[in-house]
Amino acid sequence: MFQIDFKRPVRVYFVGIGGVSMSGLAQILAREGFTVSGSDRVASLNTDHLIKSGIRVIIGQRRENITDDIDLAVFTAAIHPDNPEYVAVKEKGIPSLNRAELLGQIMKNYRLPVAVSGTHGKTTTTSMLSEILLAADADPTLSIGGDLPSIGGNVRVGGNDFFVAEACEYTNSFLSMFPMIGIILNIEEDHLDFFKDLADIRSSFRRFAGLIPAEGALVIDTEIENWQEITQGIECSIIPFSMKAPAVTGGDPDTYYPSEITFDEWGHPSFTLNGPSAYGPPVRIALHVPGMHNVGNALAAVAAADRMGFSREACLKGLAAFSGTDRRFQYKGVKNGFTIIDDYAHHPTEIKATLGAAKACPHDRIVCVFQPHTYSRTKSLLHEFARALSQADIVVLADVYAARETDTLGVSSETLQAEIRSLGHECFYFSEFSEIEKFLLANCRKNDLVITMGAGDVDKIADNLLS
Repeated sequence: MFQIDFKRPVRVYFVGIGGVSMSGLAQILAREGFTVSGSDRVASLNTDHLIKSGIRVIIGQRRENITDDIDLAVFTAAIHPDNPEYVAVKEKGIPSLNRAELLGQIMKNYRLPVAVSGTHGKTTTTSMLSEILLAADADPTLSIGGDLPSIGGNVRVGGNDFFVAEACEYTNSFLSMFPMIGIILNIEEDHLDFFKDLADIRSSFRRFAGLIPAEGALVIDTEIENWQEITQGIECSIIPFSMKAPAVTGGDPDTYYPSEITFDEWGHPSFTLNGPSAYGPPVRIALHVPGMHNVGNALAAVAAADRMGFSREACLKGLAAFSGTDRRFQYKGVKNGFTIIDDYAHHPTEIKATLGAAKACPHDRIVCVFQPHTYSRTKSLLHEFARALSQADIVVLADVYAARETDTLGVSSETLQAEIRSLGHECFYFSEFSEIEKFLLANCRKNDLVITMGAGDVDKIADNLLS
């Protein structure tokens, strides 16, 4: 496998450079002195940003883009073997890495790399930990799955000591990483177009935990069912966190856990952080993002920061500075007296958490506009989606966002609509965003809370309503 060495920069070509993660990795290499270029099918805000930063970007993927002076080609998972640039790379014998392999290779060049994994909460927890390191003036390098306002995007290139990155389980990409500290937030059924079942997913997380060396540490939620199965036999230190006190669960007395949780009028939690006495006495933490689930994310971030050697002062300052990332319960504006929020939730557990946070906010009714993401996820979790969405007062469905899939598997948003209605809950479906926008303008009232939700392009509805 090609080895990335910051001391010996080479020419790197990214096929699919406009992706969130790919564009971030391209920027890291460019700042480290590599000659970076790449292509994408269409122009985007990411490609525009790369061009402005001096990186050559070609719109349109053609075999003639692959020149003999390229030392390494990097592909996203979306690039298929019949892609003309993929074919040209293989014909010319140019070394190649996929995105996950490149991320792992980059990780090797830092003294203390951290990988944040879990079915949900990765972007938020990565962002929380990032804010703590920024508050400590640690000059971290960061690779985040969403835009963090304090760094003006999803990537920050800093020194070679600290690297914090998301670690996604899909296609086992996080098994290409080399973390010194790993975080496992939760393990649930998802990505069943790749994994066989929950047991298969748990096996993957078990292998991820095994990547951490003996001198490293794994931060893990001990409310994961049979979590010891994930950690059994690994050599690194285990740092437990839980929403429940160890006195209740009979767990490790050094577990990080919250107590005395309260919420302000917008559902932002405050809590007392309890943990190992070696890092100081319990402290009061106030978050500026809503929802009980973010208390758990904060616990994981502080546990990792403690292990990295940062002060509680930095933890408090960093968490106080964090007000959310792009598309994570993001306030968009007010239209005709109703408030519009946008959220990336695309799994039933995430939907429950987001709607639970919404209920703590001032509102008369919650109107959830949901765009299912992939047919495979919609089919495998149909009943769970219906129950989770039924927490909203009004549910409006858009068409399924197919993403990488072409087979509908016999399901559609109308299938989900029927399932929601079978629970005795009214649900509306429209095939066009323009129809949804008309419905919202005609039916939403002052003090309603409208949430556009999903991992596709449903956020366009919020933008269109406010434009």
